[in-house]
Amino acid sequence: MGLGSTAKKIQTLSDRAEAMYKQVKKLQQRVTGLEEKADETHETVTRLDHQLTEQRALLLAIADEQGIDGEEILAEAAIDEAELEDGADGEDTDATTAESEPATEASETTAE
Repeated sequence: MGLGSTAKKIQTLSDRAEAMYKQVKKLQQRVTGLEEKADETHETVTRLDHQLTEQRALLLAIADEQGIDGEEILAEAAIDEAELEDGADGEDTDATTAESEPATEASETTAE
């Protein structure tokens, strides 16, 4: 009777090991897939960054040709963006007040 129960335990252990092996294999495939996707995403971001740099240079050249200071416009946009981010990081009560103010202005505009 001891050999039968030992064989059963070994079979159970073998089944568990096989199931774990399958899980590890699936996990390995998923990790490989994620690595490939990450590489593709990196390549896409690099390509888009390069295209954006080219477009920025082109737009600055066009702006210069038209007599517009493109660098000044970009600086102002960066300042505006920073101010918006600072406003978004503020307390919830500030956001509530800011949301209610435009509604008041809109009602005043329609009342005139």
